[in-house]
Amino acid sequence: MSQSTVPDIDVFVRYLERTRWFGGKGRPFQIAAARRVGDVPGRAEGGPRVVIELVDVAYGDAEGGIETYQVPMALYPEPETRLDHAFIGYWEDPETGPVHAYDALHDREAMACWQRSFDQAAREPGGNLNDDSGLRFHRVSGYDLDLDTHSSLFSGEQSNSSVAYGEDALMKVFRKITPGINPDISVHEVLTRTGSEHVAALYGWLDWVDWGEQVQADAGDQPTGSGTTLQLAMLQQFLRTASDGWDLAIASVRNLFAEADLHAFEAGGDFAAESERLGVALRDVHEALAEHFPVEQLDPAAVAELAGGMHTRLDAALRIVPELAEHADRLRSAYDRLRDLGKLDVQQIHGDLHLGQTLRTSKGWKIVDFEGEPAKPLAERLRPDSRWRDIAGMIRSFDYVPHVVERQFAEDHPEGADQRAYRSEEWANRNRNHFLTAYAGGELTEEQQALLDAYIADKAVYETVYETRNRPTWVAIPLQAVARIGAA
Repeated sequence: MSQSTVPDIDVFVRYLERTRWFGGKGRPFQIAAARRVGDVPGRAEGGPRVVIELVDVAYGDAEGGIETYQVPMALYPEPETRLDHAFIGYWEDPETGPVHAYDALHDREAMACWQRSFDQAAREPGGNLNDDSGLRFHRVSGYDLDLDTHSSLFSGEQSNSSVAYGEDALMKVFRKITPGINPDISVHEVLTRTGSEHVAALYGWLDWVDWGEQVQADAGDQPTGSGTTLQLAMLQQFLRTASDGWDLAIASVRNLFAEADLHAFEAGGDFAAESERLGVALRDVHEALAEHFPVEQLDPAAVAELAGGMHTRLDAALRIVPELAEHADRLRSAYDRLRDLGKLDVQQIHGDLHLGQTLRTSKGWKIVDFEGEPAKPLAERLRPDSRWRDIAGMIRSFDYVPHVVERQFAEDHPEGADQRAYRSEEWANRNRNHFLTAYAGGELTEEQQALLDAYIADKAVYETVYETRNRPTWVAIPLQAVARIGAA
């Protein structure tokens, strides 16, 4: 590891402020440090030097804290006007002369270096290409890369950046970096090696070992001991023709509203069969994860602690969303029924599941993005949890779909609001039931219902807080779910 060769690290302040993926917008911050972790191999003659910087952002507000962001850079001796939109900074290097730095994800010449490095890794013993700097490219066998394709950066990225290579491969570059194993990689690796049909196959990943202050015995030797692994990117199958699950569900409700006086099961865009298939797909994924990751059983004290956390979150939400007060007793009863179960099986799950984390292909449903909730610490995202957290997330997603379409229709068609509200609930109820029955293989047991009620209540309470803070006119959506849970 070396310190950044960027003379003025504040160039990163100006760049981070204009990116979509930087999570600190609106907060006062400064750059605490920038580390050059190494050069990406595979540089072509006449092409740019490609380096990876890890930038430590220190926040100056009451919350404080430090976050680390990955900024891969393409370095050119002359300006590249085609990359003006991705310009990071200019400086004079005492050894190489002028340096014009650009975000490498926007540059096809730079991104080809990653592609060539992953291809070379497949030819190395064990499928690993280890660079002297500590960068390590890993490959899963059985997948050949097309080196003649070029890269295309996805627009609209929120927390990470994704680049497609032609029509087969997709590389996700993790922007916010946390030391340790990223579950998006570890889960995809296991499910790929076991032949799961419900994920995009993992082709490889890139990580870097931070040896900290450990001293090398001799020049060129690797330090002894165990360094800290930071996972920087993953390469996987690109499902180019897949359709987003959320978009498909939205289209189903629009179709329903366009066909007046029809029930959800009568409409041409009925989604129930897809909900069933999705329930089966999630069950298969959960079973595969239970087979290849540890499964634990929480004892009564641990279950009580889990339920206690739900009570605590409700306490906090009541201070922000006073409308929750009339439902509080019944919500607490749902949490107490979870506590009274006395035991609970927990395992590796998705952790942030909703329709937007699913893709429908010609061969069936795929589940994507196993990172868990990005805002949570990595240790919490790696912690085993109940399958019913994933199920609750999907149930809440089915509930949101028709209400979103309702609001869109209301702008142009204010008449008929009561009828649309009835049909929205019918659509949501139909798809929730088909999904649940397919997942469980029949009616839920009393224990399963208690688990589902508690996790849905916890999720809906969180949603009331989120909507109150961000979209106050939407808070009725989770409040309706809260009322339904309490009544049940």
